[in-house]
Amino acid sequence: MIDTWRTRLNRFLRRIWTRPRIDLPLAFALVVLCCVGLVTLYSAGGSNLSLVGGQAARFVLGGIFIMLMSRIPPSTLRKWTPWLYAGSTVLLVVVAVLGEGRGADRWLNLGVMRFQPSELMKLTMPMMVAWYLHPRQLPPGWKDIIVVGALIAIPAGLIAKQPDLGTALLVSAAGAFALFLSGMAWWRIGLLLAAAGGMVPVAWHFMHQYQRDRVLTMLNPESDPLGNGWHIIQSQIAVGSGGVFGKGFEQGTQSRLDFLPEHTTDFIFAVFSEEFGLIGVCAILVLYAFIIGRCLWIAMEARDTYSRLLAGAIGMSFFVYVFVNGGMVSGLLPVVGVPMPMVSYGGTSAVSLLVGFGVLMSIHANRKVHD
Repeated sequence: MIDTWRTRLNRFLRRIWTRPRIDLPLAFALVVLCCVGLVTLYSAGGSNLSLVGGQAARFVLGGIFIMLMSRIPPSTLRKWTPWLYAGSTVLLVVVAVLGEGRGADRWLNLGVMRFQPSELMKLTMPMMVAWYLHPRQLPPGWKDIIVVGALIAIPAGLIAKQPDLGTALLVSAAGAFALFLSGMAWWRIGLLLAAAGGMVPVAWHFMHQYQRDRVLTMLNPESDPLGNGWHIIQSQIAVGSGGVFGKGFEQGTQSRLDFLPEHTTDFIFAVFSEEFGLIGVCAILVLYAFIIGRCLWIAMEARDTYSRLLAGAIGMSFFVYVFVNGGMVSGLLPVVGVPMPMVSYGGTSAVSLLVGFGVLMSIHANRKVHD
């Protein structure tokens, strides 16, 4: 029996190595983005090779996951989806009881490593919404919209309670995009947006004080320049001082003189902007736009409803990452701890994103039109 399993595993790994089922344009863009991230991290981290090595290891692990996931047919993923969603939700409940962290209980200590279950939910959430809508008549009616809303609200509420409002909003957005791409009527979308707007005062009442301070600081960071406004002010200085051409690689003063906090994680894009200027920012935004566009193209070419909704939701979720972090470092949005994808250092976010791209590779390999 053991020899049989070894033979099957060897055959599976041989197929992955000799016949990888990947979308070459998307894979090339991701490799370029990872290289940009490592170069930026090297400068932001003060030439710390161990920091760069840790991030490179995450990229390698994510690349392995891409090749593995690309071999799993979307039909198999669809069968696994309810169990993956249920398992992710159970882990969030476990975090609520046994979680640990600095100021927020977001992590599970597994002994050999620490794991953040909310990162897993960023993928299993759109998978679950796509799974639910797949066999049903589209566009969805109010009954299906309410069910999807419940599927989104349960894990989002558990994540918000950690507290991690930024991740809760990202998870909610991932599920909402899958629902939006199902062909909802615009008048239904308008009603839902109006209802969400009406809930803002209620949400404000339940927010923690530091979360309220972040919103108020965004509106007027100069009201507390040495306290809550410090992050935004220093980030804006870094972005603005880069000018058109930037100060040059490893020449940024805001990060190297420790004026810019979290310069290897949440605010690393401010470091990139200072060193490479407007031209560098435009170049990396074009790269992000290509990746997002390629994801949406894969969604258009998908074979079935599940694949189409899932691929589109992953692509749009990636857009939200870029939009929120870019708005955060420029002072247009509150500081919510959303990393710039594949550039910011830390956690399991890079690996989870690459797992999502592995799912996209699988959808691409099983698309309805083959080259």
